[in-house]
Amino acid sequence: MSFLWLLLTVLVFTALVKLGFWQNSRALEKELRINRIEQLKAQSPLSLAEVNSLAMSENINDMPVIITGSFDKQAVLLLDNQVNNGGLGYRVYQVFTTKEHTVLVNLGWIKGIQNRQELPTIEALEGKYNIRGNVRLIDVGIQLKEQVFTDAKWPLRVQQVELDKLSLLIKKRLLPYVIYLDKNEKIGFIKNWQPIVMPPEKHRAYAFQWFSLAATWLILMVWSKFGLRKAN
Repeated sequence: MSFLWLLLTVLVFTALVKLGFWQNSRALEKELRINRIEQLKAQSPLSLAEVNSLAMSENINDMPVIITGSFDKQAVLLLDNQVNNGGLGYRVYQVFTTKEHTVLVNLGWIKGIQNRQELPTIEALEGKYNIRGNVRLIDVGIQLKEQVFTDAKWPLRVQQVELDKLSLLIKKRLLPYVIYLDKNEKIGFIKNWQPIVMPPEKHRAYAFQWFSLAATWLILMVWSKFGLRKAN
């Protein structure tokens, strides 16, 4: 019985403490990224060729870019289940081609239609543009169901942005990142993206909660083992 009590106490206490340290590390990561974004704001926009060259040795996330080329009027994606001010809608992506590269551009958020069988009407961009934005690396989360694009119709509703599959679909090699339009660009839709969704302060608040739970658990287990015995 004593061995099981000790094992349970140590395992739960260790798990709670690890969660606290993990939240602290996330807070540090966010602070470093915020500082880096502020530094990048003072940097002149790069070309895609420069970004690709830096990708070999540096973290290219959040780097400012300026690109000239044309939008593919047909290749429009709608990323499903995107929320803005409590409303459910889509993030709109469109394929953009320069002289040397093809890249996916995030144009912003649009409100969805109540009937889920219908897609919102989108006026796709076409023609030549000179646009500014920031590089964003795609973080593909957990997929409950594999996406299959064999019978794709445009605009294409997707649950995840999978650049490799989309490259095969459009028969062009997409760069391994997305360009988020600068909020000052007049084209596009509602530009509500934030590079830092959860601020460092919130991570530290969660860390404090986990450490508090760890201390409470330890006190409770010690009391249940020795306090109750004395009371009896």
